Amino acid sequence: MPSVDVAIPCYQYGKYLEDCVTSILRQEIRDLRILVIDNASTDNTREVAERMSARDSRVQIVSHATNLGHHASFNEGMDWARAEYFMLLGADDCLSPGALARAISIMEKHPSVNLTHGAEYRSTFDQGLPNISQPRAVNWQLIKGIDLIERLCRTGRCHIMAQTVVVRTAAQKSIGHYRASLSHTDDLEMWLRFASLGNVAETNAIQGVRRLHPDNRSSSIANVHQCDILVEQAFQSFFAQEGARLPDSRRLQKMVKQALSDRAYWGALANLVRGDFRLSRDLMGFALSRTPSSALFPPINYLWHRRDAIQHIGQVVSDRLVSARPLS
Repeated sequence: MPSVDVAIPCYQYGKYLEDCVTSILRQEIRDLRILVIDNASTDNTREVAERMSARDSRVQIVSHATNLGHHASFNEGMDWARAEYFMLLGADDCLSPGALARAISIMEKHPSVNLTHGAEYRSTFDQGLPNISQPRAVNWQLIKGIDLIERLCRTGRCHIMAQTVVVRTAAQKSIGHYRASLSHTDDLEMWLRFASLGNVAETNAIQGVRRLHPDNRSSSIANVHQCDILVEQAFQSFFAQEGARLPDSRRLQKMVKQALSDRAYWGALANLVRGDFRLSRDLMGFALSRTPSSALFPPINYLWHRRDAIQHIGQVVSDRLVSARPLS
C-alpha cells in the first residue's frame, strides 16, 4: 500500500480533535503519518494531541507560539508532506472507514488522476463518530480537468467538499500554496488549479464526515451576497493566474460571471418576497453590475437549468404566505 500523509490544522478545536485523529488511524493504511498543527490554541488542543501522539507514534505535533492564520497551517502541512498521497483534514471533520484506501486505489489505477473526492456525511458533534452506510454499488467517475473547470464555471458553485479530497503529493507541491487573499474560498480555487493540471476522480461513496457546529469557519459568512462575492474572488484569482493559460479562458470567465449574476438575480427576488429588502437590494445590485442586460431580460434560462427551481420558488412563496398569515 502506498504512503499517505494527513495534516490537521487545528485552532480551538480540541474537543473535536480526538474523533478526527481516530478516524484517520482506523484507515487501512500501513504507511501513514498524521501531523496536528496547533495554531496557538488556548483550549485543550495540545493536551489532546499529545495524548494521541503518546498512544500512536504515527501522530506528530507542531505547536505555534502565535496564531499565524489558517493559510499558514495549510501550507505548512503541504510543505511537511513527503508521502505519495496527501490530505488536508479539518480538525472538526472525520474520515469515513476505508476512505483513504478507496482514493489511493483509483489514483494507483489511473496515473493521470491527481485529485479524488466523494460524497460527505453530515452529523452534529454530539452524535460521535457515525455508523456510515455506503451505497450498494460504489463507483468512480473519471473527469477530464477541463470538464470539471467548465462545470464549476457553469454553476458558479463548489460541489467538492474539502473533507473528502485526497491528492497526489507531487501534484499538490507543483500547484503550490493556498493563497491567503482568499479567506473562505481558497479550496475552490485550489480545485480549479488541480483541474488545470490533470484529471479528477469522483465517487458516490461517502469519503468524509462534516461535523456541524456553531464554530464552523463558514458560519462567519454573513449571507448569500457575501458568499457570492467570495466565490467570485476565487474564480478571478484562478483566471488571473493558472486559468489565464487555458485556451478557452475568456468563454469560461464569461460563463461563471453569468452563473453568479443569474443566481444573485433570482436570490434578490426570493429575498424580496421574504421581506429582506436590504439583502434583496445587495443581490440585485451584484447581478445588474455583472450582467446589466438582466434589467430588461430576466435570466429565465437559469431556472430551467436548476432542477429544483419550481420546488424552490414554491417553498419561498409558501414561507412568505405562512409568515404573512395573522395569528389566530
